[in-house]
This record gives sequence, C-alpha cells and structure tokens, in this order.
Amino acid sequence: MKPAVFLDRDGTLNEDVGYLERVDRFELYPWALDAIRLMRRAGYAVVIVTNQVGIARGMQDEAIVETVRELIDSRLRAIGEQLDGHYYCPHDPNAPVEAYRCVCHCRKPKPGMIEQAARDLDLDVARSVVIGDKWGEVRLARNVGARAILVRTGYGRTQEQMPRPDLEADAVVDTLMDATSWLLRHPGTRTGAPAGAPASRPA
Repeated sequence: MKPAVFLDRDGTLNEDVGYLERVDRFELYPWALDAIRLMRRAGYAVVIVTNQVGIARGMQDEAIVETVRELIDSRLRAIGEQLDGHYYCPHDPNAPVEAYRCVCHCRKPKPGMIEQAARDLDLDVARSVVIGDKWGEVRLARNVGARAILVRTGYGRTQEQMPRPDLEADAVVDTLMDATSWLLRHPGTRTGAPAGAPASRPA
C-alpha cells in the first residue's frame, strides 16, 4: 500500500472558471504538472477527486469531465508522467436533472471517492494528504483520517479569511507547488489527532 495525494481540481490544479462547459476555458496553473511529477517521484499516488455539481444542475455535460481528464493526461504524458486515478461526483440532492438527483456517498466532504480510490489502487489513506482550496477538502481529509493542505489559489485565500472554529488545515500555502514542497518536508501521518480533531499548523 502506498500513500496518495488526493487533489481537488478546480482552483487547485487549474483556474476555477465556475461551471466549465467548454474545454477551451480549461487552464492548468503553470506549476501543476511539475507538482504532480514531484509528488509521484516522491512515492505518492496522485488522484483527482472533484465535485462536478454543474452536471446535476444542467450547466455542463458529463462528457466535459472526461474530456478535461484526457487533456490533463495528455499534458502529463508529454513530460513522462500520469495520474494514478481520477474520480468525480456529478450528484446533487436538489438537482434539477433527475438522473443526478440523489443523496450520495461520493460528494465531498463525504468520503466515498477516497474510499473507492483506496480500494481500486491499494492506497494507505492514513499516510495520505488531501489538497484543495476550500474548507470542504479539509473536512474530507478529517473524515478519512488524512492530512490536509489548504491552497490560496481558487477560493483558498477567501476561505482562509473565514476560519472554521472546529477545523484547521495541517498547512496553508500559496499554491500546489508550495503544497508539494511542504509535503516533501513533512512526510508521515497525522499522529496525535483523531479524525475530525483540529491539528496544529506547522510553520
């Protein structure tokens, strides 16, 4: 079993443009591919876990998620790398599109996508980390017993200014590359804090 980095997509790996309905609006952050390469070379599986509620709300087609995945894969292949996994949740309990209207187990911060990835890829979640630009990613990490890094890209800087009294990231950094650097300096597990409990923030 190996540890993983569970990456949020929009606002973490690429610019958040709202509901992404056209591939020409998709733009990776300039450091994204190098960050993935460094994490994988350090021994981490890299897995995207993303909510795509725009599908349930009729704002985007489900096919665009696969198209974006193929685009990311092609960019990574160009530098000799790849994703280890890609999971998305298209559901919303109040969805206007009936096919996606349900209370699911996969919509973050519920743990379903990470649990599925752990089964599919034989991952050690306790030694893993969730990286994203919203407190929901931090909550997801706590729900599965992993560490959490909040990045200031996307909604992250705004989220940082709206702290949660019951929730704290293990680190708050500027970009995914900074998150990678922090992770390489702080390997291991989130010891001394049960899932759901606040963690101190390393300097």
